[in-house]
Order: sequence, then C-alpha cells, then structure tokens
Amino acid sequence: MKVLVTGGASGLGAAVADAVREAGGIPLVLDKSAPEGVHDFELVDLADGRAAEQAVRTLAERNEGLDAVVTAAGIDRCGTLAEVPADEWENVVRVNLFGTAAVVRAALPYLEGGRVVTVASTLGLKAVSDATAYCASKFGVVGFTRALAAETAGRTGVTLVVPGGMRTKFFDDRTEQYRPKDLDQLNPPDRVAAAILFALNQPEGCEVRELVIAHAQEPSWP
Repeated sequence: MKVLVTGGASGLGAAVADAVREAGGIPLVLDKSAPEGVHDFELVDLADGRAAEQAVRTLAERNEGLDAVVTAAGIDRCGTLAEVPADEWENVVRVNLFGTAAVVRAALPYLEGGRVVTVASTLGLKAVSDATAYCASKFGVVGFTRALAAETAGRTGVTLVVPGGMRTKFFDDRTEQYRPKDLDQLNPPDRVAAAILFALNQPEGCEVRELVIAHAQEPSWP
C-alpha cells in the first residue's frame, strides 16, 4: 500500500509513516522538513495550495500511483482573536484546512478504490477560548470530510480521525499558559497511528467513517 502522509517528518505524521512501513507499505511524505529514514518525500509548505497539489502529483507519478492519503499536518497559533496577527491566524487555516483540501483534491484522481483519512481534533468538536484559528480550521476539516464522504461514497473510502492531544513537539513553541499541564494525560502518537492504520486496512465495502481517539483523562474531551 502506497500511503501519502502530510506532516510525515514529525509528530503524528511520522508515526503514521513508520506504521505504514512496519506493516509492509510504502509511506510517501509531504512536509516542510525532510523525514528521517528512507521515505520518499517532497518538501512543501501546505499553506501554498497550488504547490501542495503539485507535490502530490509529483510523488504519485514517481511512485506509479497512490492507495491512500493521510492528512496529518497541522499547526496552531494560540491567543485571543485580538492578540494573534491576522496573517498568522489565517496561516493556521491555510495549512490545516486549505492544505488538507488541496492535498485531497490533487490525490483523488489516483484514489479510485483507495482511501482518504483526514485528521481533525477534539477541538474540531469542542470550542475553547484563545484557539479561534485552530478551532475554525479543525471544525472546517470535520465539515469538509463529512461532505467528501458523501461526495465520494462507493468510489473512495473516507475516514475522519479526531484525536485528542498527543505527546509530540506540537506544544514546544507555546508559552507556558498554553502548554498541557500533564503530558501523562496525552496519548503517544503511535496509538493514534495504529487507529489510522486500522481504518486504512478495512476490506472493500466497509468504512470506518469517524474515530475519536483520546487518552482516558484527555482534558479536551468530552
């Protein structure tokens, strides 16, 4: 199975790429940084939708097609709406929502009979203060994915994955007030990657439509 993974150089994306490889598949990575290991990859900023689309086509053609796409890339910019500069606020939406749509748009011609897994967040279901950009983008991913599933039913499998917080570098550049208080209340990313692999490996005609995956003490769920 050839699986294109956005954000595959770190965090959840890297965990998905590793899980695909360990299962005998071929991970193909899109990221701003080169992944470790032997994955084929293209460097791209997902905020540039047209560049993202071209990177998808380049990887697909170089590897003679795709079987699945996992859109694991994501960024955040915490703060109140008044505090976060407009360009930075909009960049979160460009990467998380528009980047997801651009990658899927470019991949669909290769995915007849294949699968798409998008990654939203528990903050795509539950809104919190000081996260308007992230919540807007992830609520958008939820709506986009549900509409895509209806649009492609019977041709391409679509799964929405809704993870809670994970023990990754996602929180490293935050100020103290926006960092998790207890990392033990976050899942390691390999657990979410295992759930994604489960969705990818469903038999033809069977769809895992949505998965919420969170630590038992996850503070953002329910």
